[in-house]
Amino acid sequence: MTDARRHVPRTDVVLADPRLAEAIRALGRTAVKATIVASQQRVRAGEVRPESLVDVVLSALPEHATTLRRVVNATGVIVHTNLGRAPLSAAARDALDVAAGTTDVEFDLATGERARRGRGALAALTDAVPDAGAVHVVNNNAAALLLTALTLAPGAEIVLSRGEFVEIGDGFRIPELLAASGARLREVGTTNRTTLRDYQAAIGPDTGFVLKIHPSNFVVSGFTASVGLRELATLDVPLVVDIGSGLLAPHPLLPDEPDAATTLRAGATLVTASGDKLLGGPQAGLLFGSSDIVERVRRHPAARAMRVDKLTLAALEATLRGPTPPVRAALDAAEDELRIRAEKIAAGLAGNGVDAEAVRCRSAVGGGGAPEVELPSWGVAVPAAWGQRLRVGTPPVVGRVHGRRCVLDLRTVDPAEDATLASAVTAVAVADGSSHPPAPNRAGAPGPS
Repeated sequence: MTDARRHVPRTDVVLADPRLAEAIRALGRTAVKATIVASQQRVRAGEVRPESLVDVVLSALPEHATTLRRVVNATGVIVHTNLGRAPLSAAARDALDVAAGTTDVEFDLATGERARRGRGALAALTDAVPDAGAVHVVNNNAAALLLTALTLAPGAEIVLSRGEFVEIGDGFRIPELLAASGARLREVGTTNRTTLRDYQAAIGPDTGFVLKIHPSNFVVSGFTASVGLRELATLDVPLVVDIGSGLLAPHPLLPDEPDAATTLRAGATLVTASGDKLLGGPQAGLLFGSSDIVERVRRHPAARAMRVDKLTLAALEATLRGPTPPVRAALDAAEDELRIRAEKIAAGLAGNGVDAEAVRCRSAVGGGGAPEVELPSWGVAVPAAWGQRLRVGTPPVVGRVHGRRCVLDLRTVDPAEDATLASAVTAVAVADGSSHPPAPNRAGAPGPS
């Protein structure tokens, strides 16, 4: 009996095959070699003929050098944390390509001297929120809060309502984050009711600042009371407000979602927010406020550890200066437009014998924002069993299962991806064996499925 290992082409020989030269250039020698080794094992197992090894390697190579995969978000959750939150606009992606090379991120080409890092992105933020005396950018909103505590309350107290002790996901809690700065939390009020007198009684010589956190991922209703920003601004200490979602100005669909401009006008000393939620940009922590406070935060030694890179700065500036980002487009999408798209996709699928129909559904903002807001939407419903098969397809399509149907909500699908979504559904139907030509009508023409 012939040993199959004797017929396995050597790794160095396969690597030298001209058909793999482009893959090595694009993916790197290590990635290609790993695929070759895995394919050689298939030859040893008798699954692949030795002469077909290079063809098998080519078909098994990843499309990109990263293990991340592009996903079609058909969940109806606009800012989906598990899917990377805000998808970047075309302008932001183009900016990433520019920033990937050598840039003038911290250099003045005219004078040949060092310049303010990220000045373009900072100017764009200032233009977007002119009520801010100054702005700053860090890694994420949690970093913005931590840096604020390190700057304004080292060894001091942060006054915070018990009703705003928020867990932000994956077990991370704002009180524990703040305590990690070395500050002490001074709890005031109760879970459901906090008054101005509660704050006044807590403020003393050890107070670093009063913190107001927007409870963006939950709602407390019934017998409740909270203190407005204008009242809190009358207290003789800095007022820091975490608005969370990154909304820079009021939005008509989100009347209860705080925004940076309105919060500053109400008297906040410093406002923190996320860049990758309703703003629709890259992950970043945004700080807006009085120039003296922002400068103190910027110059704190820990600010260096929370500094953003040139890619974030470029994408943030392009998001602010460029066309409407996908998050805003999804939020503002008209229900009638979504219906027309859903009916067109469903009709095309049904015409090919695929079990699909256009259905009304409800979308959500997501990302810990506007938890009570539901947006009317339309989607394409297919068998529930196809949900898992769509997720493992190419590209993966992620929907949501309701009963016996998997709904693909089009509010979160870019119109340019409609054909991709339809192709993914068709591929699953064909693999499932449930796709069939429509029955002919009496005139001999295809009829409805």
